[in-house]
Amino acid sequence: MLAEELGVSGRTNLLKKLLGAQPKKIIQHADADIGAPIASGSHPSGGMIILPCSMGTLATIALGLANSLIARAADVTLKEKRPLVLCVRETPFNRIHLRNMTLAAEAGATIFPCIPAFYNHPKGSEEMARQFACRVLAHVGLPQPGASVWKPDQ
Repeated sequence: MLAEELGVSGRTNLLKKLLGAQPKKIIQHADADIGAPIASGSHPSGGMIILPCSMGTLATIALGLANSLIARAADVTLKEKRPLVLCVRETPFNRIHLRNMTLAAEAGATIFPCIPAFYNHPKGSEEMARQFACRVLAHVGLPQPGASVWKPDQ
């Protein structure tokens, strides 16, 4: 989905294409690889962020289907009581979306809609996206230097 939305041809070496170099700390797994290490509770992990999280992925997670790697890894994250952040992206929400968000939240996930902040007066969409990513990372304990922090006028 990300490759299509960003206009990147093919899924092979997607991260290398996006970053301009082979990442050193990121391992890409096929979604069909249910046996990947991240699908096991014994694999060390501090949590999981799904960004963007489609309503289809949300439904799969909310219903505990675990029929793909992303859904299985999310299921394991919840089972192990690790942070799971679902950055849902489609609007408006219908009742099914809202029910699935409620189910996921009741299971321990954080619903973190892809809503940009404007208090930092972003100069463009790239800055809005960067600030959103910083907020999500801070939410799981990975604050980013240079991220805008709300400061009321004095």
